[in-house]
Amino acid sequence: MGRIKRVRKIQKILKKTDARVSDNPKEQQKKDGVVYTEETPACLFFNANLNLGPPYHVLLDTNFINFTIQNKIDLFRGLVDCFLAKCVPTISDCVVGELEKMGHRYRMALRIAKDPRIKRLTCDHKGTYADDCIVQRVTQHRCYIVATNDKELKQRIRKIPGVPLVSIQNRQYKLERLPDVAL
Repeated sequence: MGRIKRVRKIQKILKKTDARVSDNPKEQQKKDGVVYTEETPACLFFNANLNLGPPYHVLLDTNFINFTIQNKIDLFRGLVDCFLAKCVPTISDCVVGELEKMGHRYRMALRIAKDPRIKRLTCDHKGTYADDCIVQRVTQHRCYIVATNDKELKQRIRKIPGVPLVSIQNRQYKLERLPDVAL
């Protein structure tokens, strides 16, 4: 009871117009310089993301396709061996655009990206920067598993709860952060 009385005394002393007692976080943000970000559901972080389940939708990145070719891994067989279930490789228009910009040295990767067995996703935004496109798509729909070897993209994806990662290590695919319930 003593604590409540002290709080009420302080509230009487401070006026509501006092700058230190602001209820609006945007006003506080302007004064403090602190950036407030969107809250993410904590229940998805290491618990079950119920949107993940067989068949798994694997969102491929540009460098993942390149590393697959360099390590001589069959994309479709490697994904099935990694997940032990049916996988639907998906690719966005931005990734295909990046591969087209890279020129003739990456024509094999472009041929794999245009394979009819890979599901193609259309993009609504301008530009062809695939990393932003992948992060935006994964935050909107948490039903994808992201396949990438890019360190910066991995760091951005790890901040999004409930999104597993696939990368290439020792000439095979390595799965990271898939909850046991999804398996």
